[in-house]
Amino acid sequence: MLNNKNEIKRRGLLLVLSSPSGAGKSTLSKLLLEKDDEIYLSVSTTTRPPRPGEVEGRDYHFVSQSDFDQLVNENGFLEHATVFDHSYGTPAAPVEQMIRSGKDVMFDIDWQGTQQLHEKVGSDLVRVFILPPSKAELEKRLKTRAQDTDEVVAKRMAKANAEISHWAEYDYVIINDDLEKAEAELFTILRAERMKRVRQSGLASFVSDLTKE
Repeated sequence: MLNNKNEIKRRGLLLVLSSPSGAGKSTLSKLLLEKDDEIYLSVSTTTRPPRPGEVEGRDYHFVSQSDFDQLVNENGFLEHATVFDHSYGTPAAPVEQMIRSGKDVMFDIDWQGTQQLHEKVGSDLVRVFILPPSKAELEKRLKTRAQDTDEVVAKRMAKANAEISHWAEYDYVIINDDLEKAEAELFTILRAERMKRVRQSGLASFVSDLTKE
């Protein structure tokens, strides 16, 4: 049996969770981060103002639109998009360093960002789409969390169909009807993806040593 010292090295992966607003991706992201110490949340850069309780550098890097545009011009993002009149982007350098060192990085981004990310990182990416059990439940969740005005809730509901239409672009789809079940499915996906042969960067040398014994 391998001990920690002789553990086979692997390349990290990028786990994307996407969904229409209110389907539960943020809740599932939080549960995964709390229970798995091998995955880290990518901290995005955004031009939107902080919500109550959000902390600079932990939840987002909050910047002006001009600073954001400068980073775009310098190719500083792996992906970037405009959502509800605000810009969001994933800083490239820290993410690339983490996957090279065998760490997994999770993203809470929309389908636009996922498409861009897939073009740049290819097989390093694992895409999971979270669906609500119904439109009525989706609206109920948006209203219950009380973070947005009625006008914003209406805009999010109007955009939900367009967001959901991209479900087939993802590797996995989870219907978040029961949170505990959805969480278990997400963990199963992550464990299986970590075990893929192509990510076991130290496997070839291990097998080589094994056949020499």
